[in-house]
Amino acid sequence: MSAKIPTAAEIRATFLDFFKEKQHTIVPSDNVGYTSRDGARIFTNAGMNQFVPIFLGERSADVDTWPGVLHKGLPTRAADTQKCIRAGGKHNDLEDVGLDTYHHTLFEMLGNWSFGDYFKKEAIAWAWELVIERWKFPPTRVYATIYQPDKSKGDPADRDQEAWEIWAEKFRSIGLDPDIHIVNGNKKDNFWMMGDTGPCGPCTEIHIDLTPGTPELDEARQREGRKLVNGSDASCIEIWNNVFIQYNATPEGTFEPLPAKHVDTGMGFERVCSIIQGTKNFTDFQNAKISNYDTDVFRPIFDELTKMSGKTYASTLPKANEQGHVVPVTEQEKIDVAFRVIADHIRTLSFAIADGIQPGNSDRNYTLRRILRRAVKYGRTLDFKEPFFYKLVDVLAAQMGDVFPELRVKKEQIKSVLKIEEEAFNRTLDQGLGVFESLFREGDIVLPGTPSAASAKRTRIEGAEAFLLYDTFGFPLDLTELLARERGLTVDTAGFEKLMEEQRARARAAMKKNVVSVSEIETKAPTQFIGYDNLEADVKVLEVVEMKDKTAVVLDVSTCYAEMGGQIGDAGQIMFGADTLEISSTSKVGNTWLHFLSDHSAEEIISHKSKIINEPVRLKVDAPRRHAIERHHTVTHILHWALHEVVSKDATQKGSSVTPDKLTFDFNSAALTPQQLADIERLVNERIVANDPVSWSEVPYVEAKANNGIMALFGEKYGDLVRVVQIGGQPHKLDGWSMELCGGTHTRHTGEIGLFRLVGEGAVAAGVRRIEAIAGLEAYNAAKADSDLLKLLAGKVSAQGAADLEKKLDQILTQQKELEKALKAAQQREASGKAKDLLATAANHVLVANLGDVDADYAMAVNDALKSQFTGIIVLAATGGGNVTLMANVGKDHQSKVQAGKIIQTIAPIVGGKGGGKPDFARGGGKDVSKVDAALAEARKLIG
Repeated sequence: MSAKIPTAAEIRATFLDFFKEKQHTIVPSDNVGYTSRDGARIFTNAGMNQFVPIFLGERSADVDTWPGVLHKGLPTRAADTQKCIRAGGKHNDLEDVGLDTYHHTLFEMLGNWSFGDYFKKEAIAWAWELVIERWKFPPTRVYATIYQPDKSKGDPADRDQEAWEIWAEKFRSIGLDPDIHIVNGNKKDNFWMMGDTGPCGPCTEIHIDLTPGTPELDEARQREGRKLVNGSDASCIEIWNNVFIQYNATPEGTFEPLPAKHVDTGMGFERVCSIIQGTKNFTDFQNAKISNYDTDVFRPIFDELTKMSGKTYASTLPKANEQGHVVPVTEQEKIDVAFRVIADHIRTLSFAIADGIQPGNSDRNYTLRRILRRAVKYGRTLDFKEPFFYKLVDVLAAQMGDVFPELRVKKEQIKSVLKIEEEAFNRTLDQGLGVFESLFREGDIVLPGTPSAASAKRTRIEGAEAFLLYDTFGFPLDLTELLARERGLTVDTAGFEKLMEEQRARARAAMKKNVVSVSEIETKAPTQFIGYDNLEADVKVLEVVEMKDKTAVVLDVSTCYAEMGGQIGDAGQIMFGADTLEISSTSKVGNTWLHFLSDHSAEEIISHKSKIINEPVRLKVDAPRRHAIERHHTVTHILHWALHEVVSKDATQKGSSVTPDKLTFDFNSAALTPQQLADIERLVNERIVANDPVSWSEVPYVEAKANNGIMALFGEKYGDLVRVVQIGGQPHKLDGWSMELCGGTHTRHTGEIGLFRLVGEGAVAAGVRRIEAIAGLEAYNAAKADSDLLKLLAGKVSAQGAADLEKKLDQILTQQKELEKALKAAQQREASGKAKDLLATAANHVLVANLGDVDADYAMAVNDALKSQFTGIIVLAATGGGNVTLMANVGKDHQSKVQAGKIIQTIAPIVGGKGGGKPDFARGGGKDVSKVDAALAEARKLIG
């Protein structure tokens, strides 16, 4: 590179262009979230995640055929820049973000891969070529590490002599001593394993010495730099890791050579930018400013924050206090921490939402909510009281949209989600911050009624105190921890969790006490369910169970589906002899089906109980009702699939209800837009029209769990064998476009559903939405009702069809606006005339009047007309519509005597209401029209 300091965009492009030259296929970044092999929904935290199936031999190397390829090279070579999130679990950087120069929750990982193609010789040679020859890193400051097992610690495999020799040749070629510049590392630093068993191998890393001095170092300084490698000194950092996947770790503890060897590399993009830009393209190590945040990766966001807040970023860093906590002390340190936190977090939230992962209440969705709340809290440091965070999305999309186009495509959706979340949390924050500050001042914990009430200057917030903040004021624990950390305090999280569990136990006990459950019925007679393929059968009555207000029949075999999994139980008939018993619903206790009878049938069977026990009867399911339920249940699966397609893979089911008349479906998400709802309805109906087959298979749970295409409900308990309902694909082959673990009943083809219509969408809890929908005849009836209504409306306005109806309505609305405009103008003229009359009654700069039976709009028009001509004190009342409207104006010269807000606060209660406002203008109202004159008299008295 030239002496010109390259931009971050140029550095990224140089990396990708370099590997284009080396015949690599440039693939787009994978989603920032993915489902792990054990079914967990987690964040992508490394560049290799999307290539794992290739490394495991489950997929051939075919990256040149992948969707969205940016440059087509060889199928066995890939390179990309991968957006990664580390904010939970093993890799959790969240609490450190903002306190130093390098921690992030979102970062880019540059990487190149070989799938059974090139290996160590080419990988190391290309790493040298890019770092030393293209980017011009000073070679005397560069070190390579190779794997040297520490056998005393049981490190696996052998020393990576091959890597050492390749590096040695490179260093010798420019006159440098490989014994100085190649450093050994043990398993901890230089051996990678995917798990306890499976693919693994040694790695080689490139480190750079950033200690002050000249760009090139003499041999003595090179030897000193060597001592810093693989240490904790921030002046010598790793920039690139090359993993050589060449072994298979067996359960027996041996390491066998793999038939195909792979290369997996990762380079921290922000870190490389900070080195190149911080050293002014390697020209100044003496005054180098190595900080990821002092690069143009973050500068555009900082510039926007400065415009919005009026505060500037000064690159200060807080230091650790006596307790070892890094806490900002000066005002500028607090501002700079806030800048870094907000800039990092807007990147994380924006990329996650663009990839379909939204803030929510569980798993990674809750992690995003925590990150957003942390950013909003730090916004208070910059004096942001109103929503501000979402406004940064425009800058980020403009800055990074060329490389990550999803930011521009989803920009408005990202802003909408962030604004809604921010507004909701601001309400909690406003209340909670005030409470926190009043309770905890400079480490003095004075919360009454808690163990700490009598003590002061402690270093910990007790669990009871944190729980009170959460339980009473809705303050999340992680925010309490953040505020505590800023004050050098810790939080008793174990005590908090103990109180939370006690609360959950109380809730469970209350629920158990208050809910009458059929599980209390004592019956152990098992029922064989054959209702998937049969709607009627000859069966035998085993028991008649009498309860307080209902009666149920237990059969040895049943074709009735028992209520479970959100699907309502079947209704039907039991026929014995000439008698027929009506089944109103079916439930399940253990392995026993309870067929609840209608009141009339219950009375009948109780009187003939002895005659029916152990007798054969004919059982019939209400077939039309069952088919209606099947239509609604099958379309629920299609709806779930469509939500994943349109909204997010994280729009997961939180609950559902399926009846003959409708379905409801609860899921994690922000509010859906009208366009999203339209897209969902269209996709569902397209799948119905396709008439795809619906099939089911029983498979071992472990097999279903290993198949990422099969959805299971989180928290549900499953047996060893599970039922997979598949839509599309080849029946029973587990290759459908929708596959879910489900015990419900379904149509045989999607075409049997007929028609699908969304009828409602709204919130049922924070972060949880509910869709209501109808299918089949119910959807047809709704469409018919809409059509009939349109015809009725068209007839009322003499329109010829729906298109003409819209035109007629537009004409009517236009006429209405014109009439309203004319009416308003007439009212203004009338009000001006009334104001002129009232001005004649004013005395001593005071005008108090009852306008009589006029509405609030007319009263306001009179008020405005008076205000433009009269600078004294005005008090008006109006009684239109049986309500009292009160208004007060006080000119600037009279506000020292009396204020408008005070007048209204005093007189509004007289008419049974309330009100208030500012010193110059206030308004209020009430219901008691009879007290208007008394209220105005009190106003005159107050004015004096």
